[in-house]
Amino acid sequence: MAGIVYFDLETQRSFGDVGGASNKDKMGMSVGVTYSTETEQYHIFGEDQAEDLVDQLVKADLVVGYNHVQFDYPVLQAYTIYDLASQTINCDMMLDIEEVLGHRLKLDSVASASLGIGKTADGLDALKWWQLYKKTGDTTHMMNIAEYCCYDVKVTKEVYEYGLEHGKVLYDDRGGQRQEVVANWKK
Repeated sequence: MAGIVYFDLETQRSFGDVGGASNKDKMGMSVGVTYSTETEQYHIFGEDQAEDLVDQLVKADLVVGYNHVQFDYPVLQAYTIYDLASQTINCDMMLDIEEVLGHRLKLDSVASASLGIGKTADGLDALKWWQLYKKTGDTTHMMNIAEYCCYDVKVTKEVYEYGLEHGKVLYDDRGGQRQEVVANWKK
């Protein structure tokens, strides 16, 4: 029994750096983070530990993320022979929400409406920190990426648990009106 693994990663390069969204496998992982219900701990993986990250995901009873199937897995795919999307059991909350609503929501939108908390930074900040790390070698920048990614994993976990408990999650629509969407998460 490997439990639930909550997962997120940050990249080294943007879509613009690699020639568009079809080249996610060229973006490179700067930091990957999981939270395992089996160990009840966060695990932080650098690029040189991608194999260990893949191993944890493949062994999980369920991998929970937010847009991890169409974004994080294609990035991580460059580091493994596994077909991650088909060799893992997944609950991708963004895809589940998109299936119900017909459009995507940002994690920040769901988290702020459902939990009253927002993200601490964004992916562009993580890219800047990566560039600063590469330029200076100062590991403080890597710690910033790891902390940001850990927080995203925590938010992902809390949104998932909120959806399980309430059977729905909340979000604010484009007009600023509070809405709800059914959360058919896998357990």
